[in-house]
Amino acid sequence: MFLSIDALSAGYGAAPVLEGVSFAVERGEIVSLIGPSGSGKSTVLRCLVGLVRPSAGRVAIDGVAVDYASRAAVRGVRDRLAIVFQQYNLFQNMTALDNVTVAPLTVKRWPRAEVMEEGRRLLAAVGLGDKLGAYPDQLSGGQQQRVAIARALALRPEILLLDEVTSALDPELVTEVLDTIRGLAARGMTMLVVSHEMAFVREVSSRVLFMDQGRVIEAGTPAEIFDAPRTERAREFVTKILRH
Repeated sequence: MFLSIDALSAGYGAAPVLEGVSFAVERGEIVSLIGPSGSGKSTVLRCLVGLVRPSAGRVAIDGVAVDYASRAAVRGVRDRLAIVFQQYNLFQNMTALDNVTVAPLTVKRWPRAEVMEEGRRLLAAVGLGDKLGAYPDQLSGGQQQRVAIARALALRPEILLLDEVTSALDPELVTEVLDTIRGLAARGMTMLVVSHEMAFVREVSSRVLFMDQGRVIEAGTPAEIFDAPRTERAREFVTKILRH
């Protein structure tokens, strides 16, 4: 098992957010987390990269447990998992290419020529090969989010975590970002996705987890979750979502 999460619990202060979340992700899989707002989906991703420290449970990569109390262990996790948030958080004083290459150059200290070549390749792969020198304020929201995806990929992660990457976009810009993710899926990128785009989730996911009140209520294939949910809560959610 590549990534395994067992009985993961976490909270903010005294308020519990996750309670006993368990699931696994195999290499090449795309696992999507769906559910109502506040159900803990984004907190799962934040726990995995050490932005929220779990209060209980176990996360293991390739069978090796992650000690989130250890800075070195968290750095090791971030070498293997990269997260893209709904807000792009690009450096406004840097070009698209500089945003993509800054971490490999300054944090990883990888060879400059290699990094720059990879940065250009990644921006071309997300459809921005003609925007290398553009600054964020010269790009649309969808283009900025695609730069953010390229920036995450520049760190050569084994798993890409996508946290509601289309929720801050105008509707007409959503498709270009989803097309970028479809391209990554076609190339076998392992991904853990939090999204409200149900048609997209159904299309690209290997498995779907439905979460509510900090727990995984139901898990299955997209067809199982969307066409024949077993639990009343999942049935209620899917019916409401698909009605709109």
